[in-house]
Amino acid sequence: MHPIKPTSFAAEITWIGRVPDRGSDLSAEPLSEAMLRFGGIDGEHHGGVTRPSCTRVKALHPIGTTIANTRQLSVLSQEELDATAAEMGLDALDPAWLGASLVLRGLPDLTHLPPSSRLQAEEGGATLVVDMENRPCVLPGRVIDAERPGFGKAFKAAAAHRRGVTAWVEREGALRLGARMRLFVPDQRAWAHLDAARAQTPDA
Repeated sequence: MHPIKPTSFAAEITWIGRVPDRGSDLSAEPLSEAMLRFGGIDGEHHGGVTRPSCTRVKALHPIGTTIANTRQLSVLSQEELDATAAEMGLDALDPAWLGASLVLRGLPDLTHLPPSSRLQAEEGGATLVVDMENRPCVLPGRVIDAERPGFGKAFKAAAAHRRGVTAWVEREGALRLGARMRLFVPDQRAWAHLDAARAQTPDA
């Protein structure tokens, strides 16, 4: 039995982008195609094979520790973006405002894909590994406010459980707008003790 199983789900790439310099602006620049390297998308500020650890993993590592970079890309759902925009009272959310790497259409509940799921391009075989749900923060709200004043403060709450996933490159290759990516999932049942483990773990 294969530990990673193909599914009937596939998604269309509706947007590709990269953040050239997070220090000056979280915004991503749109691309018609991108080359995935083992360090992520060429020219992406969040790229690299390693990264300094941040507050997301402070229970494990002192902040600034060099760790493997499993947050090379930010992958969002077109359907979830539309739902977030509607809840905020906007007609649409530009993925560039959120620093998105990829936006996909056609995968239900993308934000909760099982960790270690794979997204593989049907053309060329470029493959991403899903790390985990990407939790919303206040930073995109500042970019949104610059574009649509007064709406940014609503982003964090509206994007809860719709912020997509982070991912890293398992197989290099090219991606282009309109191409399709096939979903593969781990052949593993849910861990029966997850709720108990969460209940016993104090908040950091």
